[in-house]
Amino acid sequence: MPCSKQPNHFQSLMLLQWPLSYLTIFWIFQPLFIYLLFTSLWPLPALYFAWLFLDWKTPEQGGRRSTWVRNWRVWTHLRDYFPITILKTKDLPPEHNYVMGVHPHGILTFGAFCNFCTEATGFSKIFPGITPHLATLSWFFKIPFVREYLMAKGVCSVSQPTIDYLLSHGPGNLVGIVVGGVGEALQSVPNTTNLILQKHKGFVRTALQHGAHLVPTFTFGETEVYEQVIFPENSWMSKFQSYFRCCLGFYFCVFYGQGFSQGTIGLMPYRLPIVTVVGEPLPLPHIEKPSQEIVDKYHALYMDALYKLFEQHKVQYGSSKTQDLAFL
Repeated sequence: MPCSKQPNHFQSLMLLQWPLSYLTIFWIFQPLFIYLLFTSLWPLPALYFAWLFLDWKTPEQGGRRSTWVRNWRVWTHLRDYFPITILKTKDLPPEHNYVMGVHPHGILTFGAFCNFCTEATGFSKIFPGITPHLATLSWFFKIPFVREYLMAKGVCSVSQPTIDYLLSHGPGNLVGIVVGGVGEALQSVPNTTNLILQKHKGFVRTALQHGAHLVPTFTFGETEVYEQVIFPENSWMSKFQSYFRCCLGFYFCVFYGQGFSQGTIGLMPYRLPIVTVVGEPLPLPHIEKPSQEIVDKYHALYMDALYKLFEQHKVQYGSSKTQDLAFL
């Protein structure tokens, strides 16, 4: 059951640990580790880099998940802070593989992370026999140690070879793709439900090529936990965001939430419920070379299923009756 007590300052800091850990390790630990190459401790980084060379392909071949890491107690603190829950509307039979559309992206994708990369909400018990993988930017897996951390949680690269590998093995593999990508992060504003989906059809083509079932999901509350500063299209800050994306692959978002003291502004997310609703799987035929017409057909069916899922649950989970789901 979600905890009703306010988390203490230590727990609150731990809640932000997972998204900030990438930057912390990259900017602090990585240079420190390289520095060891020029000290008497040089065998340590040398051995790791040798291991990294031999293990380079592992992220593209199913990764190396750890039940222990997925069950760390810190994830239950993250779950209880908002709280975060998952709702199953239909079973996912383990005889099939699945491509799951994750919507919306939000700022830090708390719901998808907690529900699919940890066992805090009991994914394995809710969907027995299903092994979840949440796809993220490929370059994360080129960063020493970050790649180990990601693989341990079941995170995979969003690259085509990785997804092809997972969907050609199994059955029982589920690959979650944040279809809107990094561009959708800029659409993450409270009281809006804009999804970048109209032209994003690659995930449907991939599912057809493997005969995987498509699973629509919608996370209510994901866009509500942070405020975002939206800059005019031609402003220098907007241009900087575009330049930042070209260099690093994701947008530099300016966002804020609450501070440690009530009524103050800070980087803590607002304590609002986040609910991920997992819809009914959409069976797809196995077509190795699907035509654009076939892709368009099943993409339209997927959007229709996602729209119905949103409409069915929106009022129950915080959206107004007049709130509409917009596909961009």
